[in-house]
Amino acid sequence: MATDISATPIVAPTSSVNRGWTVTFAGTGINLALGILYTWSMFKGAIEKEFGWQGAQLNDPYAVCCLVFAFTMIIAGRCQDRFGPRLTASIGGLLVSAGLVLISTTQNYATWVIGFGVLVGIGIGFGYSSATPPALKWFPPAHTGLIAGLVVAGFGLAPVYLAPTSNFLLAHFGLAKSMLIFGIAFLVIVCGLAQLLKNPPGDYVVAAKSGTTVSLKPARNFTPRQILRQPSFWLLWILYFIGAGCGVMVISSVSGMAKKTMGDQAFIAVAVMAIGNALGRIVAGVLSDKIGRRWTLMLVLLIQAALMFIAIPVTRSTDSAKFVIVLVATLIGFNYGANLSLFPSFTKDYWGLKSFGMNYGVLFTAWGVGGFVLSRVQQMLYASSKNYDSSFITAGVLLLVGTALTFLIRPPSAAESA
Repeated sequence: MATDISATPIVAPTSSVNRGWTVTFAGTGINLALGILYTWSMFKGAIEKEFGWQGAQLNDPYAVCCLVFAFTMIIAGRCQDRFGPRLTASIGGLLVSAGLVLISTTQNYATWVIGFGVLVGIGIGFGYSSATPPALKWFPPAHTGLIAGLVVAGFGLAPVYLAPTSNFLLAHFGLAKSMLIFGIAFLVIVCGLAQLLKNPPGDYVVAAKSGTTVSLKPARNFTPRQILRQPSFWLLWILYFIGAGCGVMVISSVSGMAKKTMGDQAFIAVAVMAIGNALGRIVAGVLSDKIGRRWTLMLVLLIQAALMFIAIPVTRSTDSAKFVIVLVATLIGFNYGANLSLFPSFTKDYWGLKSFGMNYGVLFTAWGVGGFVLSRVQQMLYASSKNYDSSFITAGVLLLVGTALTFLIRPPSAAESA
């Protein structure tokens, strides 16, 4: 009787596993470049000084970038699913570079909104969407949180080097030349690392530690149209809106908050918070592999709510020790970063890998809407009160609501796949 070779699973050799780590760290490197979004608070002071912009103008390119980035993830996710991560990431590198080079030529507000808000936002969406999916496909489900955390940690860790680098470039070259330098550098970095991204073959099976094999093909794969009909999707969307939006509203202004206590050394708070941001992605990913995504998310939101209320007296006082505001900023960054590994892990667990890029892109719109809406709310609250108290109270209440909502999270039922 003839053997059906096509039905025989292919166990991944060591070289394939090594390729998985190469893809993982290439994705981390791409995100290290794309994380320039998180250094916007460093640029705001230079923009205000050199351009004379005031109020909401200082935050608009950043807010638009967050929104465009998020909604681009849907299109970019589809591109990644269909054409692969290499092309998708390369497009991202070209667009980010084009946007930064464009804004290096002008002080015009509308051009900055188009250049940084639209072009850089689209570019980040294409690059970011292509980093995580190929990495997850090389590893078993038990490592989903870890791998997702490692890849997205690059995005959160970026300010560790970008904050001091931005500080140096702004001091020695000014805003325009700094943007030009970043534009050229990121073209080389993102497009170069994109060539290392590769999906495993369709019949790829990874060997588990016990010597058994675990297929990476989930029992159920949902399409974007199917997940939009599921209550679980909309609950996760709301939770992502709250968790990410409250973090973004703080991150976008942390440099200004720190300047009251730290003066010109405020960039240290930005850089140290980024370390917390990156660690939060990895730690939450590993923890969620152990105790489950829902319980990890509940802890993250609850602790973040407490930190928002603690931050009120810390940022209000000009006599606070430097290490206190750095510690609070680091912990806020840690909990915010956790969201960025938990929700892609939810996406894979609940809806499979076949349409992962587009499915996560649809869910990721919550990050963009949350960042856009709540950063604007923060800007308006600060403009009316000249302090951050009302912003922290608003974020803290929302996070407590989110904590309660985590008890309603349930995986989709078999009936919802129809």
